[in-house]
Amino acid sequence: MKPKFGLLFLILLLVIATAACSATAALRDSRIDAPPTAEPTATVTPAPITEDPAGYARAFYRAWETGDYLGMYSLLTPTSQGVVDSASFIQRYEEAMRTAAVSEIHAQPLGVLREGDRADFGVRVTLTSDIVGDLVREYSTRLAYEGGRWGIVWDEGLILPELSGGNRLTLEARVPSRGNIYDVEGQALAYQGSAYELAVIPGRIEDEPGLLAALSQALGQTPDTIKEKYASALPEWYVPVGIVAEQELQQDALALEPYLDKGLATPRRRTMRLYSDTNSAAHVIGYMGSISPEQLADYQAQGFTGDEMVGIAGLEAWGEDYLNGDRGGILSVVDPAGQVIDVVADRDPQPARSIYTTLDLDFQAAVEQALADAIATHPAANYGAVVVLDPNNGAVRALATYPTYDPKAFDPLRPDSAQAISALLNDPNQPLLNRATQGAYPAGSTFKLVTYAAALNSGLYTPDSRYTSTGSWNRLGDEFTKYDWLSGGHGTVSLRTALVVSCNSCFYDVGYTIDGMDNTLLPRIAKEFGLGQPTGIQGIAESAGLIPDPEWKINTIGEGWATGDAVNMAIGQGYVQVTPLQMANIAAAIANGGTLYRPTLVDRIGESPTAAAEMPPPVVNGTLPLSAEQLAQVRESLWNVTHAPNGTATHRFVGLPVSVAGKTGTAEAPPGLPHAWFVGYAPAEPFTTADGRVVEAPELAIAVILENAGEGSDVAAPLFRRVVELYYGIEPTPFPWGG
Repeated sequence: MKPKFGLLFLILLLVIATAACSATAALRDSRIDAPPTAEPTATVTPAPITEDPAGYARAFYRAWETGDYLGMYSLLTPTSQGVVDSASFIQRYEEAMRTAAVSEIHAQPLGVLREGDRADFGVRVTLTSDIVGDLVREYSTRLAYEGGRWGIVWDEGLILPELSGGNRLTLEARVPSRGNIYDVEGQALAYQGSAYELAVIPGRIEDEPGLLAALSQALGQTPDTIKEKYASALPEWYVPVGIVAEQELQQDALALEPYLDKGLATPRRRTMRLYSDTNSAAHVIGYMGSISPEQLADYQAQGFTGDEMVGIAGLEAWGEDYLNGDRGGILSVVDPAGQVIDVVADRDPQPARSIYTTLDLDFQAAVEQALADAIATHPAANYGAVVVLDPNNGAVRALATYPTYDPKAFDPLRPDSAQAISALLNDPNQPLLNRATQGAYPAGSTFKLVTYAAALNSGLYTPDSRYTSTGSWNRLGDEFTKYDWLSGGHGTVSLRTALVVSCNSCFYDVGYTIDGMDNTLLPRIAKEFGLGQPTGIQGIAESAGLIPDPEWKINTIGEGWATGDAVNMAIGQGYVQVTPLQMANIAAAIANGGTLYRPTLVDRIGESPTAAAEMPPPVVNGTLPLSAEQLAQVRESLWNVTHAPNGTATHRFVGLPVSVAGKTGTAEAPPGLPHAWFVGYAPAEPFTTADGRVVEAPELAIAVILENAGEGSDVAAPLFRRVVELYYGIEPTPFPWGG
């Protein structure tokens, strides 16, 4: 903390010193000018002390409350300052406050007793510690009038009475076990568990092939990888080669037992962060790591030593205050020889609280596997993401991104942690990027939902407004001619049908026309759909995406807005950037009647002995700019996309017992193939599940993107279908490309 009272007191000293000098000079001058006399000089009586010692004492304790130790030091008597220098004084206070994890100091004056040039100031001080609670002490602080001012007569007992005579504080922290992260049903996604470190002593190996085979089975590493870890070690070195969970070690105990003390060291047990068997939801859970230098002081103020593991990303970081619990400890006094002579405070730790997510572990794992299978088997796809929301409240049911990573890599106690982290950070495939929330892509034809709404809001269009598609469009000039995806065009279609067949030229024309009326309308409607801004999902990083408008373009690019910008934007191209999470949220709002909920990953915070369970209510981000009638017409068009003979994805959902509604998107992404999109919801009409449950309203809103994979109807729609099948327990349909 910065000193606040030191300068103030120095000014006060200057004023007092000046006055004293003036008085001394006046007295000297009066003696020089007085005529000599033979009469004996009268005894001079010292002037009475008129200053209030309580003001100095109050300033001393106010400085302590604000951490202004230098200001406190300036208020000591000269004699006390001669006994302790400022650096030692400050060090003693900082050390004591840090050791006791004091976060707040409050001083309550009780009164002052004065006798001549001595005074005693009574004060009650409360030191609030995040570890051991409040430490309340009453002090009788001595003051003395020296050098023309009052000052504090200081000794170490003014920090705490127990510290008189050079004693020190020591803290033995009591750390609660870290809380777990569960799925919505209580299956563990991340939890504290026992694990064992396996290590070899190279010089004692008797049967290297056998030992390597047993370790390979237990650790899931190749024999060559394990051997490389101790290849350059000295014979008697203890070389860790891997960590294995206690339950897993039990399965391999018999295979490892023959090698104990014959190259295999006795396994060392320790507590570590463990994860589900499938390592699911890595980007949601996040990972733990060492406290950063920037955060060290804040953590130490809470009683951390600084070498603990804390949440760094994902829900591990978001929920740190819940997952860490409240630390307890024993605060003791030790004498200069280091012997404990007293216990100042003793408080038990408060248990951590677990976080229950909205995810279903089995469904999450299945969606991740479906995404991985689709990419592994498709000839062009390399990356992708799937988001599944509950349209009725914004709860995330699954969030998958590919490629993913193993959060255990960030455990610094793992033998190969440094190499694993380096590999992740330098991987050109960017496995740490959460493409579901951080991936920003052109929306392609899925953006036509926004353009459709802008057309209706403009007052220039109705759902039945007609447009004749000839296969090309040139209102920007022949040199800027644009083409439909369907050669020869779609003929004369209504606006609502243009959505079904995804007629580009119709939406080019809409963008051109409404931009001529108001060039801010289309961007404004897009933002009312939740685009161009974060959704507010808690716990994980997300991109805001980008919705360009005239102000943005002049400020960012230095160019004025052109009608061509609106034309490109009308089909989700140009500068438009959206995330899969944002598009799933739009699908959810269409499914539920127009409400844009804030997506949420936290279903509830578990209870503890001192706190009840917390269930955060749904949060509404906004409402789609469509009337109920207009929204019904949009839903009809999306149903036709997957059911009508001219629907762009009808052929992909033949035979699916659950009706779905959605929109295809094929977003140009040169120099590669287009990004394949499909966004929608299910069921689109009442549906009875295999176990007899009747589903009256949509339960799933889904966004699928496969980067540079081709047409949305060819690639993204089949994966969308697979996600619906997985949720309802329907036999999966093979991917059309053979996956």
